Amino acid sequence: MDNAILVVRSNPVPGREDEYNKWYDGQHLPEILAIPGFAAARRYVLHGTPQAPPEFRYLTIYEIEGEVGDALARLASAELTASDSLDEGVSVVPYVPHAPAP
Repeated sequence: MDNAILVVRSNPVPGREDEYNKWYDGQHLPEILAIPGFAAARRYVLHGTPQAPPEFRYLTIYEIEGEVGDALARLASAELTASDSLDEGVSVVPYVPHAPAP
Protein backbone atom coordinates (compact mmCIF):
# COMPACT_ATOMS: atom_id res chain seq x y z
CA MET A 1 0.00 0.00 0.00
CA ASP A 2 1.14 3.56 -0.66
CA ASN A 3 1.93 5.76 2.29
CA ALA A 4 -1.00 6.73 4.46
CA ILE A 5 -1.15 9.77 6.71
CA LEU A 6 -2.43 10.36 10.20
CA VAL A 7 -3.87 13.85 10.70
CA VAL A 8 -3.88 15.07 14.30
CA ARG A 9 -5.50 18.37 15.27
CA SER A 10 -5.00 19.71 18.76
CA ASN A 11 -4.79 22.71 21.07
CA PRO A 12 -2.78 23.60 24.12
CA VAL A 13 -4.48 24.32 27.42
CA PRO A 14 -5.01 28.11 27.57
CA GLY A 15 -1.92 29.88 28.88
CA ARG A 16 0.36 26.86 28.39
CA GLU A 17 1.27 27.09 24.70
CA ASP A 18 5.05 27.25 25.26
CA GLU A 19 4.96 24.17 27.50
CA TYR A 20 2.73 22.36 24.98
CA ASN A 21 5.09 23.07 22.07
CA LYS A 22 8.17 22.09 24.07
CA TRP A 23 6.52 18.77 25.02
CA TYR A 24 5.17 18.12 21.51
CA ASP A 25 8.44 18.86 19.71
CA GLY A 26 10.86 17.46 22.29
CA GLN A 27 8.99 14.49 23.71
CA HIS A 28 5.85 13.51 21.78
CA LEU A 29 7.11 13.62 18.18
CA PRO A 30 10.24 11.54 18.93
CA GLU A 31 8.12 8.95 20.76
CA ILE A 32 5.67 8.66 17.85
CA LEU A 33 8.44 8.49 15.24
CA ALA A 34 10.09 5.66 17.20
CA ILE A 35 7.00 3.50 16.55
CA PRO A 36 7.55 1.22 13.53
CA GLY A 37 5.55 2.47 10.56
CA PHE A 38 5.67 6.15 11.50
CA ALA A 39 8.20 7.57 9.04
CA ALA A 40 7.94 11.35 9.28
CA ALA A 41 5.94 14.17 10.82
CA ARG A 42 5.33 17.82 10.14
CA ARG A 43 3.58 20.30 12.44
CA TYR A 44 1.54 23.31 11.40
CA VAL A 45 0.02 26.21 13.29
CA LEU A 46 -2.98 28.27 12.21
CA HIS A 47 -1.99 31.37 10.26
CA GLY A 48 -3.75 34.67 10.68
CA THR A 49 -7.20 35.25 12.05
CA PRO A 50 -9.97 33.21 10.40
CA GLN A 51 -13.49 34.59 10.04
CA ALA A 52 -14.89 32.04 12.48
CA PRO A 53 -13.10 30.84 15.61
CA PRO A 54 -11.14 27.70 14.71
CA GLU A 55 -11.76 24.44 16.52
CA PHE A 56 -8.04 23.61 16.45
CA ARG A 57 -4.95 25.79 16.29
CA TYR A 58 -2.36 23.05 15.65
CA LEU A 59 -2.16 20.33 13.00
CA THR A 60 0.34 17.49 12.71
CA ILE A 61 0.59 15.20 9.69
CA TYR A 62 2.34 11.87 10.27
CA GLU A 63 3.46 9.78 7.28
CA ILE A 64 2.82 6.08 7.74
CA GLU A 65 4.75 3.43 5.80
CA GLY A 66 3.44 -0.11 5.44
CA GLU A 67 0.06 -1.30 6.61
CA VAL A 68 -1.82 1.56 8.24
CA GLY A 69 -3.81 -0.77 10.49
CA ASP A 70 -0.63 -2.30 11.90
CA ALA A 71 0.93 1.11 12.56
CA LEU A 72 -2.24 2.36 14.27
CA ALA A 73 -2.38 -0.77 16.44
CA ARG A 74 1.23 -0.17 17.51
CA LEU A 75 0.36 3.47 18.26
CA ALA A 76 -2.64 2.44 20.36
CA SER A 77 -0.50 0.10 22.47
CA ALA A 78 2.51 2.44 22.79
CA GLU A 79 3.49 3.88 26.15
CA LEU A 80 3.60 7.60 25.37
CA THR A 81 4.47 10.42 27.74
CA ALA A 82 1.37 12.53 28.35
CA SER A 83 1.31 16.25 29.06
CA ASP A 84 -1.36 18.14 30.93
CA SER A 85 -0.57 21.11 28.64
CA LEU A 86 -2.47 19.28 25.85
CA ASP A 87 -6.18 20.11 25.72
CA GLU A 88 -8.31 16.95 25.91
CA GLY A 89 -10.21 17.70 22.69
CA VAL A 90 -7.96 16.10 20.07
CA SER A 91 -8.90 14.89 16.58
CA VAL A 92 -6.95 11.88 15.21
CA VAL A 93 -7.92 10.71 11.71
CA PRO A 94 -6.07 8.31 9.34
CA TYR A 95 -6.21 8.76 5.57
CA VAL A 96 -5.09 6.42 2.78
CA PRO A 97 -4.38 7.40 -0.83
CA HIS A 98 -7.46 7.75 -3.01
CA ALA A 99 -7.63 5.42 -5.99
CA PRO A 100 -8.81 7.26 -9.10
CA ALA A 101 -12.13 6.19 -10.57
CA PRO A 102 -11.79 3.81 -13.53
